[in-house]
Amino acid sequence: MEGEDVEAAEEGTWSRETIPKVLKIVSSRLSQRDLISLLLVSPWLNGTLVSYPSLWLLLDLREMNNAGNRLIAAISLPRYRHVKQINLEFAQDIEDKHLELIKNKCLDSLQNLEFLNLNGCQKISDKGIEAITSACPNLKVFSIYWNVRVTDIGIAHLVKNCKHIVDLNFSGCKNLSDKSLQLVAQNYPELELLNLTRCVKLTDSGLQQILHGCPCLHSLNLYALSSFTDEAYKRISLLSQLKFLDLCGGQNLSDEGLSCIARCKSLLSLNLTWCVRITDVGVIAVAQGCTSLEFLSLFGIVGVTDKCLESLSRTCSNTITTLDVNGCIGIKKRSRDELLQLFPKLQCFKVHS
Repeated sequence: MEGEDVEAAEEGTWSRETIPKVLKIVSSRLSQRDLISLLLVSPWLNGTLVSYPSLWLLLDLREMNNAGNRLIAAISLPRYRHVKQINLEFAQDIEDKHLELIKNKCLDSLQNLEFLNLNGCQKISDKGIEAITSACPNLKVFSIYWNVRVTDIGIAHLVKNCKHIVDLNFSGCKNLSDKSLQLVAQNYPELELLNLTRCVKLTDSGLQQILHGCPCLHSLNLYALSSFTDEAYKRISLLSQLKFLDLCGGQNLSDEGLSCIARCKSLLSLNLTWCVRITDVGVIAVAQGCTSLEFLSLFGIVGVTDKCLESLSRTCSNTITTLDVNGCIGIKKRSRDELLQLFPKLQCFKVHS
């Protein structure tokens, strides 16, 4: 009997302590959708998983149908009361009315939210932005890629309600103007990442306000914005911490503007694809100033020659891993081995963004 009692005690300890510990480790590596499925296996498993707050810090509704109602239902559950990340990227059926309902009925549920992804949520307008941001005072990362309904009014609500933003993605928001950039520059001096891809209403004036007001930027994406000129480009040199810069399609960028950008000594990634006015002069300035460069695209620039490659080889040969000179008719075609002699760390030498 004594042996049986010991065995029973060990089994009890195993069930009570060991299994939950192992379950916590395993479940932390599962996707949220798999976790939701596990909740349905048994009441014991449901209770055990729900008791781990760290498993419910992310609410992932990416590409789901009926996302608005799902969001409201989830936020109403106790297990999500400390949620830090909500991902609604390309979710379907999410509208302003859902975000307004959250504001009115679940205001306390999002006090810890730091990350909100509304990419591709085409039915969200300024009204929805006002509602959701008023419920998320501690938001740090906000992304609304490809939203053509949000205007400067929505951004005004964002900066009023969320004071701790460090990462903004406005890519494809075609109705934002320089006013939005003015609001961002005035309210987010600690901003680190900004994506303005295809925000076609922006001008030099707006960009210059960002460059003066957001000195902590690490990443700036100006992809497919052909309206900017050297007047603004030159002031990118103010960003001493800049590491990532995408200027693809910057048709007005000249060697003079690029030479100023070359003062960004920390730059690691530079996309100059289709910056057609650039010549060896500008690229040599980059080679001399940005000696930690790892990624460089010169795709489609016919004004550069082997001179700029030789300069890059002298200063960046130990750092460049990706180099795109496709379409640069002034640069001699080389075999992979020949390129590796110039750039020993090179891993990819034909990339187009």
